[in-house]
Amino acid sequence: MRKAMIISNPSSGKEKAKQYVSEVQAILESKPYEVVVNETVGEGDAANYGLSACQDGCDLVVSIGGDGTLHETINGMLDQEQRPLLGIVPLGTVNDFARALHISLDPDEAIEQLRSEQTRWVDLGAVNGQLFANVVAAGSLAEALFSVSSEEKSKLGAFAYMKEGLKDLVSTPDNMLRIEYDGQLWEGESPLFLAALTNSVGGFEKLSPDAEVDDGLIHCFVIRNIGVLNSLTLGASLFFGNLKEHKDVDYFTAKEVHVHSDEPIRTNVDGEEGPALPIDIRVLPGYMKVIVPEKS
Repeated sequence: MRKAMIISNPSSGKEKAKQYVSEVQAILESKPYEVVVNETVGEGDAANYGLSACQDGCDLVVSIGGDGTLHETINGMLDQEQRPLLGIVPLGTVNDFARALHISLDPDEAIEQLRSEQTRWVDLGAVNGQLFANVVAAGSLAEALFSVSSEEKSKLGAFAYMKEGLKDLVSTPDNMLRIEYDGQLWEGESPLFLAALTNSVGGFEKLSPDAEVDDGLIHCFVIRNIGVLNSLTLGASLFFGNLKEHKDVDYFTAKEVHVHSDEPIRTNVDGEEGPALPIDIRVLPGYMKVIVPEKS
């Protein structure tokens, strides 16, 4: 019999994850899979379970939780010869990776979509030896985003990130960045650099409308000026899907990117605190196969 592992974060989705585990287990057992359920307790648990799934020869892993749980789960599969098929039940704040794959953000619908026989090979990214599914951000604004507490995420959802960003707009300094990509160079001051694999970042599904989860490209945005007044036009550009056309945004695509600064700058990776600069980013085309909804 095929083997499946459920990796569940019981604190995700306003602490409703537990009630969904039995429903997922019933669907998987009907397919049929022999199912093991693992709940996370602390940091690193999902990564350890993801590694165990590979080493134990699991055919499928289902992540029940937010982007952080998914981030850990896929990192447990880094450099493993056999990587299981991935299923996702999104219960997080923004669920960018699920959005990009058109997986329902309604948990009950997402659970039903696990019945789908449709799969898709998707790109992942590597940054300083760790995998990411969606985005790497660097700069003073990125540092503000990973300071959002779990309590704020639970209460405010995606607005928690917006609240934190707006609060720091006036006082946010620019950082001197040196960005090398595919043999080219960008150098200058910026409060925010984004490297995205998908069209959805922070719940905004039109950040890069041309981005596909399997296009083999990193979509990069360098914001050059994000003052209070300019933030209004940047927000409009983000809403209408033409951020890359904004006068204070430099946009490019690449397969490898190196970001350096003489200043002490940390990063935000898939919504969590990431490594400090310098960072090396590269795309890993078709790295993982994911269950996606049946096409209507």
